[in-house]
Amino acid sequence: MMSDSLTTPLPANAPAVHRNRTFIKAPVETVWSILVATDTALPFFFGAVCDTKDGLKPGARMRMLHPNRRIAMVVGEVLAFDPPHLYSHTFRMTHIDEGPATVTYRLTETEGGTQFDLIIENAPAGGRLEKEMLGAQRFIATNLRTLAETGRPAFSGRMVGWMSPVFALLAKKSQRVENWPL
Repeated sequence: MMSDSLTTPLPANAPAVHRNRTFIKAPVETVWSILVATDTALPFFFGAVCDTKDGLKPGARMRMLHPNRRIAMVVGEVLAFDPPHLYSHTFRMTHIDEGPATVTYRLTETEGGTQFDLIIENAPAGGRLEKEMLGAQRFIATNLRTLAETGRPAFSGRMVGWMSPVFALLAKKSQRVENWPL
């Protein structure tokens, strides 16, 4: 897998910009349709289901739900949505009292496939949110790439799916979906 991570240094006290770039051997339309699916558990997003009221579009509130749809894992608002190249949203993990950060997915058609950029901005520097998001970048890129190229998630994505019932048992009461309306 061709994957590079880069953190752009900024002035003191400014949040860093973290970029993970991955080459995916699949057409940009295939990668896009997998990335923005709202009707199925997404193994590259830790098995979450993207939930919105009126679809993904700028200004729309969104949340990533546990497959049982009773636990909100992430909440945010769509900032940009330009198919099949750009999707950006705010990002707050419901189990962490920090944030929000901004996540941007940029897809660029290249010879033989798609360049996928996962960009994290505005995460509180050194905070738990930033640390968890950085730890997830490679997982997301690897599982999206494998799913787009083979039709199946990587082993790590399948393993997260198998562990999903356990994760539900560990969720905080504050993560219940009724606490995070759209």
